[in-house]
Amino acid sequence: MKITFYGHACFGIQAGNTHILIDPFITGNPLASHININDIKADYILLTHAHQDHVLDVEAIAERTGATIVSNYEIVAYYGAKNLKGHPVNHGGTFKTDDFCAKYVNAIHTSSFADGTYGGQPGGFVITAEKISMYFAGDTALTMDMKLIPMHNKLAYAIFPIGDNFTMGVDDAMLASDFVECNRVIGCHYNTFPPIQIDTKAAQDKFKRSQKELILLEIGESIEI
Repeated sequence: MKITFYGHACFGIQAGNTHILIDPFITGNPLASHININDIKADYILLTHAHQDHVLDVEAIAERTGATIVSNYEIVAYYGAKNLKGHPVNHGGTFKTDDFCAKYVNAIHTSSFADGTYGGQPGGFVITAEKISMYFAGDTALTMDMKLIPMHNKLAYAIFPIGDNFTMGVDDAMLASDFVECNRVIGCHYNTFPPIQIDTKAAQDKFKRSQKELILLEIGESIEI
């Protein structure tokens, strides 16, 4: 499985010949100006919630690729009205294909589109492919519900927001790694805007002192797991 970071909270996951894109916000992110969305492959687009900094490029990519949008009912219905393909899920439900499955799990946040349309309840995804499981928390506060995840899945990686202000910060992300029983964390949702700028070295040092790893990918960088 290959994970590629496209900036902010956007990731691409390649599992075999299947390409999964999560929360595409690229063209509105000045830090990702070197990423061409027309080069991004997507068979499925997974959306955690409806905020613009997670869905800005959904329509352009879905129209070009014909990708299936997977999210809560309200989000899928919103894009269905625009004649885009989708499959709705809700909390606790799992979307399954031959190559991967994605369970929609709880997150604590808000969710609305830029035009004010209600975006349903936010969530995260536990994605399993090639016998590897990873947790994409989405935008969330620290929540005790995270303790449910290792009851079902042994995680190879957890992707957590670490920018604070709109989501949990570094300290809560460290607690979240305890809750999900995964010490390898990929950070996201930081440094894109002034309110979520952090000291990245201090954050990584704090994880290291707790014998955990905080991986901060460069935009466009990929890792194999």
